[in-house]
Amino acid sequence: MKIEKRASGNYRIRKMYNGQMYTVSFDHKPTQKEAMQAMAAELNKVQTKHESMTFRAAAEKYMASKKNILSPSTIRGYATIIKQIPETFLAKNIYDITALDVQEEINRMAEKCSPKTVRNHHGFLSAVLSAFYPDLKLTTTLPQKIKNEPYIPSDDDMKKILAYAKETAYEIPIFLACYGLRRSEICALTLEDLDGDIISITKALVQNENKEWVVKTTKTTASTRKIVIPLEIADKIREQGYIYKGYPGEITKFLSSAQKNLDMPHFSIHKLRHYFASKMSAMHVPEADIMRMGGWETDHVMKSVYRHSMMEKEETAKREAAEKLGNVLFSGK
Repeated sequence: MKIEKRASGNYRIRKMYNGQMYTVSFDHKPTQKEAMQAMAAELNKVQTKHESMTFRAAAEKYMASKKNILSPSTIRGYATIIKQIPETFLAKNIYDITALDVQEEINRMAEKCSPKTVRNHHGFLSAVLSAFYPDLKLTTTLPQKIKNEPYIPSDDDMKKILAYAKETAYEIPIFLACYGLRRSEICALTLEDLDGDIISITKALVQNENKEWVVKTTKTTASTRKIVIPLEIADKIREQGYIYKGYPGEITKFLSSAQKNLDMPHFSIHKLRHYFASKMSAMHVPEADIMRMGGWETDHVMKSVYRHSMMEKEETAKREAAEKLGNVLFSGK
């Protein structure tokens, strides 16, 4: 068996097995006996690995290992991804899967799914493979992210929608969404969470992998927070005796119906968190405070939400500077 010395000063031996090259490295020059024993041990590991576990079994085992740690919605997302993977891939022995197999699966997904969905799909595949087959190195080419500039509602939009929702079961939920609450957080609130004009956000209503509605802790540690709302709204909640009796999807349907009847652009209930962050930014509220109030864990996420507000500020500043320079140049001053 040939023992090669590398430029780094280390030594290695290589052997082709079942069409794949295997390498064992040493920090010293091994004897032939050492080299043969080391390669035999490496090939024995490979042969042992190839004895068991389909990708489906590995994926389900990975999902089960995270069940009590990740949110029910995340676990439900994993289950959905498994259903989207073709049986030919699921049936593969996980230790026979190659980087090319993964690339072909991603290429198949990219033909019919959005870049975000494809990236989520790849994230799950790579997580499972990393857990059970850490020696596999993936170099997958993923579709480019689509730069999306979603419509963010204006103050006028929100006044119209709140007027439309007045005295309905959706008035308070939409008002709270304007204060940065996620719809899952709104649906989990009870009167016990209201103290004076302060609402404590400690839980969320989500669906598990069996599509059952369950109350769980908030999305992240940062999501557990307290917010101050106008006393008028707090009193209205106490007067009606509850905050909201319903499911997240019902709020979404109401908002969509309101937009259609009011003849305004469509935006999701989640965009009201964007609206909240933009308004706080425009009011010069410090970033750290916006993060705490909105329950954002990182400033990266929070900044991406109100980036358009910052861009508007920059454009206004540039325009003002250009006008001042123009006044100097054309006034002769």
